[in-house]
Order: sequence, then C-alpha cells, then structure tokens
Amino acid sequence: MLDKVSLRLLSPYLEALARFLRRRGIKPDQVSVAGFIVGMVGVGAIALGHNYLALIFILLNRTADGLDGALARLTETTDSGAFLDISLDFVFYSAVIFGFALADPARNGLAAAALIFSFVGTGSSFLAFAVLAERRHISDLRLPGKGIYYLGGLAEGTETIIFFILICLFPARFPILAWIFATICYLTTGLRIFYGYRTLRADQRNQNLR
Repeated sequence: MLDKVSLRLLSPYLEALARFLRRRGIKPDQVSVAGFIVGMVGVGAIALGHNYLALIFILLNRTADGLDGALARLTETTDSGAFLDISLDFVFYSAVIFGFALADPARNGLAAAALIFSFVGTGSSFLAFAVLAERRHISDLRLPGKGIYYLGGLAEGTETIIFFILICLFPARFPILAWIFATICYLTTGLRIFYGYRTLRADQRNQNLR
C-alpha cells in the first residue's frame, strides 16, 4: 500500500549508490546475496535476543533489496536476477519471524506460526498472479520498475519493514504485533485473490472478443 510512496522517496538515493557500485564493478546478484547473508545474521541476532543489533542487519538487508534492483536497471535486468531477488526475499521474511519463535518458543511460537502461514498466502497469491500476468502480457502500470507484475495489497514491502522495526524495538510485544500483522496479511491475500481472479477473467474475456 505504501510501496509506491517509499520507492519515490528512496529511488534517488538508491540510484546514486547504485552508480557508485557500478563504477566499482559490483553486480546486482552480488548485492542480492550479500544482503541475504547480512539479513540472516540479523535472524541469528534475534534468536539470541540481540534485537537492536538485529534491526541494523535487517535495515541493511532491506537497503540491499532496493539497491540490487536499482543497480540492475543501470546495467542489465535478467530473469535469473529477478528470480534470485524474489526467492531470497521470501526466505528472509519468514526467517525473521522464525527467529522470534526461536528466541522464545513458548511466548512467540503460535503467533509466529500464524504469521508465517499468512506469508504463505500473500506470497503464493502474489507470485501466482505474476506468472499468469506475464503469460498473458498484462503489464504493471503502478510500479513498472519491478521485475514482475507487482500485485499490491494492504501489506507490501514497506509495511513489512515497518512491522520488522516495531518487533525489534518492542520484542515483548511480538505476539500481539504478529497477530495484528497476520490479520492484515490475511486480508491482503483475500484481496489479491479477488482482484487477481477478476483481472485475469476480464483479460480472458477481452482476448476472446478479439
């Protein structure tokens, strides 16, 4: 819901940093992998109870996630790079929540399971629509810089980052924050299924009329 705004605000800074990395021969896929490794170090910090330290690594990971795309647009966008970026993102998102479950299984376990379950819904509806939109040549006019059709919702990347910041700053509130965000993700999944089905159905009807 907020991705369009955040991308507009951050793009100039990411592009400047991407130009710096390009001059030094850094590749987008290298940024993706390095960001993932940094993020997983943050997950380890969460599991050990070092939440403020973990937040630094999480923010570095999210910076790398925006930076690899900006760098790819300056050099060469590839399907392999888009696949790597998206795959590592979804693994990282769930890993952060798993880190909180490891930190305190008795208190955080159920809420973490519910949230990871909600991530399956948002992720599968997101990716399933992207595959079929690509097949039917349906373009994304809202966020054209993305490697795939970016089907929006109430919980997108920006909202997820805000949630990660909150749970790192207030780890004792993880269960209630996780249930709230899981509910938002459930609503996002429902909206994506509804909108995605309607969009594909309308495109199919239009194709049949041609």
